[in-house]
Amino acid sequence: MKQLKLAVMALFTLVTVSNVSAQDENNPWAIGFGVNIIDFYNGDNFTDQVKDLLGNKDWNFLPSISRITAEKYLEKGFSLQFAGSFNKISYVSSEGDSDFLYYNIGMNVKYDLNNLIGKTGWFDPFVYLGGAYVSADSMSEGMLNVGVGFNAWFNESIGLNFQTGTIKGFSDQIRAHYQSSLGVVIRFGGKDTDGDGIYDKYDECPEVAGLKEFNGCPDSDGDGIKDSDDACPEVAGLASMNGCPDTDGDGIADKDDMCPNEKGTKANKGCADTDGDGVVDKDDKCPTVAGPVANGGCPWPDTDGDGVLDKDDKCPKEVGPASNGGCSESVISKESEEALSMLPKFILFNTGKSTFKSGVTEKIDVIAKVMNKNPKANFLIEGHTDSTGSAAINDKLSKERAMAVKDYLVKKGIDTTRLDAQGFGPNQPIASNKTADGRSQNRRVVVKVTNKD
Repeated sequence: MKQLKLAVMALFTLVTVSNVSAQDENNPWAIGFGVNIIDFYNGDNFTDQVKDLLGNKDWNFLPSISRITAEKYLEKGFSLQFAGSFNKISYVSSEGDSDFLYYNIGMNVKYDLNNLIGKTGWFDPFVYLGGAYVSADSMSEGMLNVGVGFNAWFNESIGLNFQTGTIKGFSDQIRAHYQSSLGVVIRFGGKDTDGDGIYDKYDECPEVAGLKEFNGCPDSDGDGIKDSDDACPEVAGLASMNGCPDTDGDGIADKDDMCPNEKGTKANKGCADTDGDGVVDKDDKCPTVAGPVANGGCPWPDTDGDGVLDKDDKCPKEVGPASNGGCSESVISKESEEALSMLPKFILFNTGKSTFKSGVTEKIDVIAKVMNKNPKANFLIEGHTDSTGSAAINDKLSKERAMAVKDYLVKKGIDTTRLDAQGFGPNQPIASNKTADGRSQNRRVVVKVTNKD
């Protein structure tokens, strides 16, 4: 018996280093097996009975598995325990005074004291009350069973069970006695679908393995923010960014940052705008000089320096006021314009042809002189006809006559880039084509300055 006491002490010391939870609804089932000791009362009062129990001289012990239990957790700390045990009795009042078998089948209601004192992890003390059918020395009766005990868990499933109590009948068929037991208890039945060690009942993510600190939910990127609350669950980030990284530290998460490696502003979606022109540096052709969006962030040029930007300057290489579109105000003199309005009237052609009548070239020579006096002016030579004949023939003839004048002026030294010739056929009459005089007025050449405005 001394060895049994030492074994109990050793097992008790061992379990003190464990740290697991008590039996509960997550492990609702348990089975146990071990040994039991029967000690019959030898005394009339409580003090004598306690001394008798602790004295161990009259313990009845069978050195084999002699007790089996099955338990079902109910709720709120209560469990239902079914137990069966047997023993060989050789000591009732004095050593060797008996030789018979002992059987005990009963049911106990257990109450886990952790519900009163608080969770103790590995240590699971309880009290129990129940009834048992006891058979001993050819006698049997129903008896009351009450006592205390504890489970000490080595891990999530296996633990040490010890319980002791008194068994007392009502018909005095069997002497009242103590029964103590020591054995191994195995609990099971908790469901953990994802195998993360957290039972489904308490697992907020029962289908995905997770962490205890997140109630069974995962933290895939290990940034301390569970995936369900992490805006970037695959990339470690900051709590202030809802789990997303902020590589450049500008307070804008990389996923929302158009320039994640360069500090910027929220207004520019994380990009910088050094010159403050509203064009972010990555799109700004002139990032250090302010300029409009329409010109890629660069200022508009003013090639001739006349204060009129090239985009608005009709003469970007010629100084001129804004009021004249950046062009010089006087590209042709007033006298020259008056001459050009009169001289073309004397340009006459042979009937139905684009050849000049006699003396016409002298008038065109005067026009060439006017053009040379006004080198900044550009000109349009218009050819017109009356409505006699087909429109197709008149269109062709008007174009040919305008080109004849242009070609002659070019031969006289006028730069061809300053001249344009177009034929308008009968489409722009200045008089009625119903009279000979009107048709005569419509057969004309007109020279216009195209860049004076």
